[in-house]
Amino acid sequence: MRDGETMVMLVTSRETRRWVLPKGWVEPELEPHEMAAREAFEEAGLIGEIEPEPVGHYSYDKRLRGGRLVSCHVLVFPMWVKRQLKKWPEKKQRKTRWLTLGQAAMAVDEGDLMALLLRLAVPKNSAPRP
Repeated sequence: MRDGETMVMLVTSRETRRWVLPKGWVEPELEPHEMAAREAFEEAGLIGEIEPEPVGHYSYDKRLRGGRLVSCHVLVFPMWVKRQLKKWPEKKQRKTRWLTLGQAAMAVDEGDLMALLLRLAVPKNSAPRP
């Protein structure tokens, strides 16, 4: 939170340099929210408390080496960030940026992720106007 507004940390992907959320592949020994916390640390140097319940999900097609596409389903977990480290495992491979939910929605390329970020940006107690 910054000035009462929810902020999102985006990172650049290693290969295409697009803005994305930190994410990774499933690891059977970790719960999904624990995996999300590990990826936030490895890709963005974030330390904090991760919620065990996802706030949403999105799908996208990941291009593997050799050009093959794999459909990926991503669960998104909120993290209450305490700090960003000065050094982290993938710091030299990625850029990071704090954005509002609306700004983040406009920065990402995946349509489903954009829709999720925009949905999260709308306060839950606000009703659509006629």
